[in-house]
Amino acid sequence: MLPMAFVFFSCSNGKGQNKDHKHTNDLIHETSPYLLQHAHNPVNWKPWSPAALEEAEKEDKLVLVSVGYSSCHWCHVMEEETFADEEVAKIMNENFINIKVDREERPDVDHVYMTALQLMKGNGGWPLNVITLPNGKPIYGGTYHTKEQWSKVLTEISKLYKEDPEKANEYANMVAKGIQEVNLISPSSDLGVLTQDVLKEGVTNWKPNWDQRWGGNKGNQKFMTPVNLDFLLDYSVLAEDPDAEAFVELTLDKMAMGGVYDQLAGGFYRYSTDSKWKIPHFEKMLYDNAQLLSLYSKGYKVFKDPLFKNTVQETIAFLDREMKSPEGGYYAAIDADSEGEEGKFYIWTEEELKAVLGDEFPLFAAYYDIKPSNIWEKNAYVLSRTLHDDEFLQEHPLSQKQLEQHREEWKEKLLEARNKRPRPRIDDKIIISWNALLINGLVDAYNTFGEASYLEKAEEVFRFLKEKGLKGDHLIHSYKEGSKVDHGFLEDYAFLANASLKLYSTTMSEEYLKIAQKLTQIAQDKFNDEASGMYSYKDDEELISKIIKTDDGVLPSPNSVMAENLMLLGHIEYNKEATNKAKSMLSSMVPAIETNPYSYSKWNSLLLKSVYPFFEIAVVGDQASELVANLQRENLPNTLIVGSDKESEAPLFKDRYDGDGTYIYVCQDHTCKLPVTTKEEALEQMRNF
Repeated sequence: MLPMAFVFFSCSNGKGQNKDHKHTNDLIHETSPYLLQHAHNPVNWKPWSPAALEEAEKEDKLVLVSVGYSSCHWCHVMEEETFADEEVAKIMNENFINIKVDREERPDVDHVYMTALQLMKGNGGWPLNVITLPNGKPIYGGTYHTKEQWSKVLTEISKLYKEDPEKANEYANMVAKGIQEVNLISPSSDLGVLTQDVLKEGVTNWKPNWDQRWGGNKGNQKFMTPVNLDFLLDYSVLAEDPDAEAFVELTLDKMAMGGVYDQLAGGFYRYSTDSKWKIPHFEKMLYDNAQLLSLYSKGYKVFKDPLFKNTVQETIAFLDREMKSPEGGYYAAIDADSEGEEGKFYIWTEEELKAVLGDEFPLFAAYYDIKPSNIWEKNAYVLSRTLHDDEFLQEHPLSQKQLEQHREEWKEKLLEARNKRPRPRIDDKIIISWNALLINGLVDAYNTFGEASYLEKAEEVFRFLKEKGLKGDHLIHSYKEGSKVDHGFLEDYAFLANASLKLYSTTMSEEYLKIAQKLTQIAQDKFNDEASGMYSYKDDEELISKIIKTDDGVLPSPNSVMAENLMLLGHIEYNKEATNKAKSMLSSMVPAIETNPYSYSKWNSLLLKSVYPFFEIAVVGDQASELVANLQRENLPNTLIVGSDKESEAPLFKDRYDGDGTYIYVCQDHTCKLPVTTKEEALEQMRNF
């Protein structure tokens, strides 16, 4: 029996590379901040490439693949304790071809070997360390190791391979087969399985896992998982489920009030290390904040809570201030650590707060719940709230306006003090798929609040991605000046096409529709997998298994987004083939949806569009832009809104333009009501269709 992985720690960024540069390896030629942090290790690291595997084959050496990312705390602990150690490096260099991988640059490599680790051990995390045969098939998987643990693993696995290569090959073949089986999807054409009962049963099975006091799923750690809450909010409306609606409202409220949200600067941290959203893991990821913009914007449409509006406004301000590149795209992540300590940039001792705030401290302490029972590590506090403004004002003789003035003064003083501290590192890669999610978030914020600058920002990001990321018919995955990474994955095409459709629906510009159609067609040609009826994650067979990514997690799965794009295009183009393809993909996922709805929420959202009435609203006429904007202000799940202010041959607009007026056509499956001229009339038609 092969030794399994040691303790798994979740992950952000330590002190980084050695200062004396006694050693330099091949990573020095990379642009990834994570790889560069290992460029001066004594380990002879190489970036992932076919050439590195060919070298392993030629020398008959095992391959050590170590995967992490720039804001992963335990990745950097292991780098400092283990990979910077010359004795450990000697063992690694003599016996292995050593490959370092930034999982954000190569999510395909990460996915294959994370699957291997989960098969071997039952769970996973980063740093992800696997040892493979020269052909890439894994024989060992683990996460964080101390220097002593790692040296022992290296010695034992190397000995096993040299003394019993047959046993090593047998085990590696078994794991490789398991990885391939995980990526097998049985295609389905039985659209009869798409029913409301599937949704209701899944949500019913999910409800016992809801934390009815603090929101989110029950557990000692909590991830925000916007795709889940987005689905449940739409479901609560369409299925008329008040429990689901109350749960989403509770969760949004607790997250925005908690320490998982940066109460001073805005923006969400990656997850909560406790069940009350109180103590975060302090890294900030673009993909979280992008999706949370969409979620809180939709939440505001439903609940009209000023807290949700404020959360959107502050998060956009944070992203512009701290994560936007001068060129126009947005960076991938901000580290959790500064000066080697997690959260050091963000936390406050009572003495520090008193020094900055002076006489204001008692009121501040009451507002942000500063009391001994809430002290975190190092005798410090993570700012969070337990009282809403109206509750706080009942206990303090202030007006709402006075409270807001106090709050702005507190933030100004504390941010000025905080900005004097050593800042966490920024991972300045610009990832196409994550920026596409941000476009959606900004457009959703514009549609909810009508703030023109939000739409301008979204279009600016789109122009940047088109200029830097789209090379003819080829989309890259991440951009950084001088980067060698030029391959895009399914998620890049699917997410950017989805953002294009969102922009088309809001701006009425046909250029966005054309780009969405183009990207979707390229993705179909490039990634189509006939055996599964889905789309593969990448367009070559470089790895030991193809990847068919279908589960929705912190990111929606690229296949569920592809299916949504096909369904939307089917409605826009009157293209039954596209709609049926989306529904066929969805029907293949019904068994997974029924048993584990939490992990397939984007598919659930697609199922909502298939089993509840889906509306096409076409606005045609000179004043279409204004009417489209008015309709977008409403919370209308299962509704596609499009508009045209000129003659158009597009199916939804054909023969409907009239220079004498602007008309709204409310349709279902291409069957339309008589045109009306006001939003109120259109909404009434939807209620009584």
